[in-house]
Amino acid sequence: MGGASDMHVDLVPLASTSQIERTPSREDGLPADLEEDLRAFGCKLIHEAGILLKQKQVAVATAQILFQRFWYVTSMKQFGIGDIGMGALYLASKLEECPLRMRDLINVYDLLLQRTSHTLSSPQNKDTFKYAPMSYFGNTFYDLKDALVVAEMQILKRLGFNVHVVLPYGTLINYLRVLGLTSRKDACARAWGYLNDALQTPVYALYAVPTIVSAAILLTSRHLGISLPSSPPHCWWDLFDAPWEDVWSVCGYVMRLYRERTPEERMRVLKLVNKKDVRGWLEESAAV
Repeated sequence: MGGASDMHVDLVPLASTSQIERTPSREDGLPADLEEDLRAFGCKLIHEAGILLKQKQVAVATAQILFQRFWYVTSMKQFGIGDIGMGALYLASKLEECPLRMRDLINVYDLLLQRTSHTLSSPQNKDTFKYAPMSYFGNTFYDLKDALVVAEMQILKRLGFNVHVVLPYGTLINYLRVLGLTSRKDACARAWGYLNDALQTPVYALYAVPTIVSAAILLTSRHLGISLPSSPPHCWWDLFDAPWEDVWSVCGYVMRLYRERTPEERMRVLKLVNKKDVRGWLEESAAV
């Protein structure tokens, strides 16, 4: 595995082998596939909030990476993916110097969470979703505001204030140039897309950027039928010091995102956005 030294000390912190093998959520009884799906859904909410808020992509990508790191030091039984996603986007927007108004972020998350509740109550989309804006003097606003403040503080505290993030896009452009692929617009767009999709997986908390970028290029070359030198001792990924096993592992994480989920699996994720529901689910599972 690409696990590096302790998350609190490394310059670009990567999860340790023990954190990878037994995440805090798994220690609490959450199955690995469900944790992976909840992580992906939390990142999807961050992405959708970023679009609605017209936030810069660097802030949204940074938020997703911080969100993924958080779950290697904390269990979903302690904090909800909705709250931590909101806190991660708020913090990342400050780090990238494009801060958000707290009220705007809370409004957008309220809309996204209402839409999630609507999907649960009307799975077949028989009823049209109508957003009901919250009262600024009601409990919902103050509850979400408290949750946001706590989430931001907990992310900083539990990551040991190490919130340094390296984004992969510059590296991708350099690697495509080295491989002579910059003139292939379809290859550039597809590889860029894989890097964005990979933000919904834990790979940026597990592997170095050269490995993740190499995986995006490998998936692109396979899907577009682009031939690259792949026979030892002239393997293209060796140019970038990307170990083959790790590159292949990153490809696996990304491809699992596209796996077809059953309606039951999709509904199960939507039901577990906050910690109370996760606790209830764990108690029910333990009782069975």
